[in-house]
Amino acid sequence: MSKADNHEIGGYHLNHKQLDALKRVYAHPVAHNLTWHEVRTLLDAVGEVEEKHNGSWRITIAGQPEVFDPNHGKDLTVEQVMDLRRMLTAAGLEPSA
Repeated sequence: MSKADNHEIGGYHLNHKQLDALKRVYAHPVAHNLTWHEVRTLLDAVGEVEEKHNGSWRITIAGQPEVFDPNHGKDLTVEQVMDLRRMLTAAGLEPSA
């Protein structure tokens, strides 16, 4: 990956796919087709994701743990996007305007 493909946000280095996922988390209106795969790629870049035996994810970003229960569909619900947005904001991860 070249430097041109790497973006720094909140002290984290994101590639263009991770940056796109971050922007979609903050999209207005809320994105209805943000996939768990896209979010997992972003979360792996900015924190730690531990998949629990019951299918939930324990996500730690900037030392702050949170548990997410991915639904059985491939896309996040609006509530899950909002929870993720809150968590990323607290960690200083907001895309620039």
